[in-house]
Amino acid sequence: MGTGVMIGAGIFALTGQVAELAGSQFPLAFIAAAVVVAFSAYSYIKVCNEYPSAGGVAMILKKAYGPSVVTAGCSLLMYFSMVINESLVARTFGAYTMRIFGERSGSWLVPALGVGLITVAFIVNLMGNRFIGGMSKITAIIKIGGIAVFAGIGLWVSGLSFDTLTGSGESSEAASQAAGGIGGFLAAVALSILAYKGFTTITNSGGEIERPKKNVGRSIIISLLICTGLYLLVTLAVAGNLTVNEIIASRDSSLAEAAKPAVGRWGEWLTIALAIVATISGVIASMFAVSRMLAMLTDMELVPHRHFGIPGRIQKHTLVYTAVIAIGMTVFFDLGRIASLGAIFYIVMDMTIHWGVYRHLRKEVGAKAPVLLTALVLDAVVLGAFIYMKATSDPLVLIVSVLGMGVIFGAEWWFIRQRGKSDE
Repeated sequence: MGTGVMIGAGIFALTGQVAELAGSQFPLAFIAAAVVVAFSAYSYIKVCNEYPSAGGVAMILKKAYGPSVVTAGCSLLMYFSMVINESLVARTFGAYTMRIFGERSGSWLVPALGVGLITVAFIVNLMGNRFIGGMSKITAIIKIGGIAVFAGIGLWVSGLSFDTLTGSGESSEAASQAAGGIGGFLAAVALSILAYKGFTTITNSGGEIERPKKNVGRSIIISLLICTGLYLLVTLAVAGNLTVNEIIASRDSSLAEAAKPAVGRWGEWLTIALAIVATISGVIASMFAVSRMLAMLTDMELVPHRHFGIPGRIQKHTLVYTAVIAIGMTVFFDLGRIASLGAIFYIVMDMTIHWGVYRHLRKEVGAKAPVLLTALVLDAVVLGAFIYMKATSDPLVLIVSVLGMGVIFGAEWWFIRQRGKSDE
């Protein structure tokens, strides 16, 4: 499921967005993001090996900070970043589907199709855990195999050289639309992290997986290695078949555009079909994990809960809330802004986890301080570069991010304070 969530969100949705920031160096941005995430995963693996549970990120934060505003607020940052991710993938589904009819991503049908996908994912999630788990295994195999075939054909047609990896063969004129520079590259790394953050869904399975103290960490490492290899092959195939400006022009469906010069029209249709499978399964798996996380926060009494007349258990209620929020994001934000919001929320939460493990848990879980501090610094560097780039190009994203975090932490402060008075 972790691999399925990552592939569904990352490579189809983000290739064009990353190229817009990093220019012809965008394959290296995905590799650099894998390095950052590898350091980040260390904190999650260490805590989950010691305390395997179904709580995932919320459990790690609670172990580090207790039942506090920091725990509740950062858990909600993770929750909303995952809901944002669902909206990102839903709109990507719409963008690829509309290519069948010759429509571009500007059509109003793109968010409409995204809303339809979220609705279908909600219905599928009502069918139960076993159905979702079985479907995730099948679709993960289809996605991994299909993307590997796409990358292999693309690399064979275009030819692979060192220039493809570094972008040194691209003329400055061909890359003129990209931000470029060290700032653009670091901002692209921050955005590329979204392509890997699906590994955190594995931490929610500690209560169910066999031998969790061994297998949670192993699952995280294997899924990250699989996705890093696939992302590298795919980005090289795209870079070998399209110029940076062509990638940016088709940024919402760049893989399908790259398939045309490589293998013709039928290759584009095959890539579209693969994208549809990947995005559908990615939203379904993500909604499953996200609703479980919110239900866990409710059980921890870290978020308020109202039934609003909805029958059934709490996880069904959280499914409804998740679907409604994801639909709103899909309707009102485009792909670029959705991805930017998700990156900011996730990296802030990630830094909080590293600091919490360093300050409160590192001796308890046997974590090494230099690794934790390296993860924290890497996150801070890429987030700082990303914020700087957005401040100059799209400050509305930063305004919405700050307001969103203010509302989340302010509401949690009020709720926990009121709950404390009620307990007294």
